[in-house]
Amino acid sequence: MQRVPSLLTKPSFKALSHPLAPNHPLVPTGTVPYSESRRDVPVEWTWSEAAPTPATAPTTATFAPLAYESGYQYPLVVWLHSDGADEGSLPQVMRHVSLRNFVAVAPRGVEALDEGYGWSQHADGVDSAEDTVFAAIESTRGRFSVHPRRVFLVGAGSGGAMAMRIALRHPDRFAGVATLDGALPTGEALLCRVNEVRCLPLLLSASKESVAYPESRMCRDLSLLHSAGCRVAIRQYPGSDDLTTVMLADVNRWAMEIVCG
Repeated sequence: MQRVPSLLTKPSFKALSHPLAPNHPLVPTGTVPYSESRRDVPVEWTWSEAAPTPATAPTTATFAPLAYESGYQYPLVVWLHSDGADEGSLPQVMRHVSLRNFVAVAPRGVEALDEGYGWSQHADGVDSAEDTVFAAIESTRGRFSVHPRRVFLVGAGSGGAMAMRIALRHPDRFAGVATLDGALPTGEALLCRVNEVRCLPLLLSASKESVAYPESRMCRDLSLLHSAGCRVAIRQYPGSDDLTTVMLADVNRWAMEIVCG
């Protein structure tokens, strides 16, 4: 099992190469600078134009799949990074989820940390995170062909906990929600819309020896969700890694089963 080494810290895009174009780095579409050199980019890639001199640095990264077709409505993955990372982790994530099946967007965490960003579970932080996530979704739908009923909210660590909180508060807005090594949050009337939540597919994933999301906590979360009648899938992996390539590949399989089902 390969561990994803750069998802907890800011990644270096120089190390991320597209398998079909090994001489070109894989870069999120939302952060590609305007340049004449883009004429040399492989035709399979889809790029979005950025202003020559943006007033502020982007806080959201987007990802367009290989051989993007504007006539097809793609599922959308909304990625919430873990503490200490930022939106720049999106290319590395989608490299292991799928390069073809999804459009993806990653907003930056709303809480600035000593290194990187995170997702605060305080009331103001949750409200800010909701605004950030829904703004990212609407912005991406304005730029790409996205199916409005196939939006998947996926997060790692604190991003997974925030993904669960937002999706459980707005179950009608998502096709599914997945947390990778992030425990179910508590309080704030988490299951106040339980009747609608029962129709929302949920995925809980963690390593068996995870410190952040131990097996005992996962069992409690699973018991709570089952008692509420929720549709829960669970994935547990050997070892203690917080996030692995196998976890990300399983997100692809889980989401595509929902899309194709």
